[in-house]
Amino acid sequence: MHIKSDVAISDSGFVFVPATGESFTVNPIGAAIIHMLKENKSVEEVSKQIFENYKTDMATVEKDMNDFVAMLKQYSLIDTND
Repeated sequence: MHIKSDVAISDSGFVFVPATGESFTVNPIGAAIIHMLKENKSVEEVSKQIFENYKTDMATVEKDMNDFVAMLKQYSLIDTND
């Protein structure tokens, strides 16, 4: 699973989908997640990196990551043809 190749994201968290003209804004952690997914890192790798970078527990990271990925799927930002 990875972010669709045409989805653009700025360092400030502005997400643009050229195919639809839609745009979204995510917080810095959301932007980091999207950048890592665009680099073809797995959800597990991203979760581990978030866990290591922020003071929280793994259960919280996993729940928040699942919620965020569900949102990305809802807005059709994830290519599930892997």
